[in-house]
Amino acid sequence: MRFIYNRTATSTLLKISQTISYHHHPSLSRLVAIQKAHHHSCSTTNTTILRHRLCEKNHHLTSFLNHAYITVTLEPTLSSFTMLQTYRNNSTSSSSSPPPIIATADLCDDFITSPDRLSVVNPSPRFYNYGRITSFFGKIYTIRCFESNPLVRKTLSQPGNGQVLVVDGGASQRVAILGDELAKLAHDNNWAGVIINGCIRDSKAIGMMDVGVKALGTHPLKSIKNHEGEGGVIVSFSGVEFVHGHWLYSDEDGIIVSKVQLHTSS
Repeated sequence: MRFIYNRTATSTLLKISQTISYHHHPSLSRLVAIQKAHHHSCSTTNTTILRHRLCEKNHHLTSFLNHAYITVTLEPTLSSFTMLQTYRNNSTSSSSSPPPIIATADLCDDFITSPDRLSVVNPSPRFYNYGRITSFFGKIYTIRCFESNPLVRKTLSQPGNGQVLVVDGGASQRVAILGDELAKLAHDNNWAGVIINGCIRDSKAIGMMDVGVKALGTHPLKSIKNHEGEGGVIVSFSGVEFVHGHWLYSDEDGIIVSKVQLHTSS
């Protein structure tokens, strides 16, 4: 689809951004004012820079501003007030509190010498964060498959109840085991996160989703569908055994697993 940018559309986006930043993040108002002052040419580049800078400062605005960026180009007559009201309504309707952040470093300090010693996933090869949620935890559900993901789709289509899906894809670098459709299933069905010992694709779209996704890398080619794989089995990679029903904690520092829950429930 080709978008047509015009003065009305870009001005509308600037008004929305300025109003939101003033009410929710006053420190951003100066940035918006500067961008507006330099926006006499109404260039697409300036609008893009503004949107990106606001999203970097405030992740809560990301999905709305991306929606506004597209909407104003398609409906330039839509008022900034209408779109701002949409933002406020969406903000109040999604009032569920985010999950607590539990640092793997703190857990290691507290439990590394305990009788139920936790296990730390080797840092090489490195697992990279691709979902917007970079710190997540939950009970482990395991799948073993190789370059074929029907069981991954089937599992993520079911209620996750805050579990973490661990998929041993044999560290394949030839196809992607998970894409944006499956990541959306994980989000919609309350999976805390997905660990892929292999590759994913649609990384840009997944980066906009409130779900944890870690993998070894990306690959544009989707997986085949010729065998289902095994679920609920013990899988082992990166120096650690992942057992169905055990606990996994993941953040920017790494991944740890434990036989028992390590955090206290609030």
